[in-house]
Amino acid sequence: MIKIGITGYKGRMGQMLIHEIDNIDDLEFAGGIDMGDDAEALFNKADVVIDFSVPDATITHALLAARTSTALVIGTTGMTEAQEQKITETATKAPIVYAANMSVGVNMLAALVEQTAARLGIDWDIEVFETHHNQKIDSPSGTALALGKAARAGRSKTIEGGGEFVTDRVDKRNPGDIGYAVQRGGDVVGEHDVTFFSQGERITLGHKATDRRLFAQGALRAARWLSGKDAGLYSMKDVLDL
Repeated sequence: MIKIGITGYKGRMGQMLIHEIDNIDDLEFAGGIDMGDDAEALFNKADVVIDFSVPDATITHALLAARTSTALVIGTTGMTEAQEQKITETATKAPIVYAANMSVGVNMLAALVEQTAARLGIDWDIEVFETHHNQKIDSPSGTALALGKAARAGRSKTIEGGGEFVTDRVDKRNPGDIGYAVQRGGDVVGEHDVTFFSQGERITLGHKATDRRLFAQGALRAARWLSGKDAGLYSMKDVLDL
């Protein structure tokens, strides 16, 4: 049995994770923490801790993972570059899966975006469109930014630099720009499209999430994969062997 600890276990995602664990034979809920609880005790007890919280709390949990050599799955979004660097540093002492989106489908989309960008020239414009519910804090979403990074990674295989990200366009597009368009409204779980524009044609790759459980299921798949791994920073590409 793999013992799973959950940060923010009283929240919506925490409760979904607990529900999913109850239906999986080889996983066991080891306990959870909320604000003010003893986080270190949980890290000492669990084989893998799953963290969907806020950036500052996630960094604290990553440092605990390093101190206790506990595997950690991070699904928190809205990280700064400095915070992402801190996660990279802590992963030298603990196995960590860090992903902006735990969905299997979204990570397959990112792989397809990277492959497509690698094959198309810089004269194909790239735009990332995303829609979420009206309570989402970060904009563009972590998933949208990850898709843009996938596009740039693909382009970088044939074009130096891969293109610049543009989130607040006030002028005409420059060659190689990767643009973002954001919508917020209602109770939309998450919709992402990446469109490649050329003269007279376009290609659109997309994903729509209709049930939040898929994020919990993806995180648990990552936790099972991560259990027993050596220290290091991993992604859902590693989990899914993409």
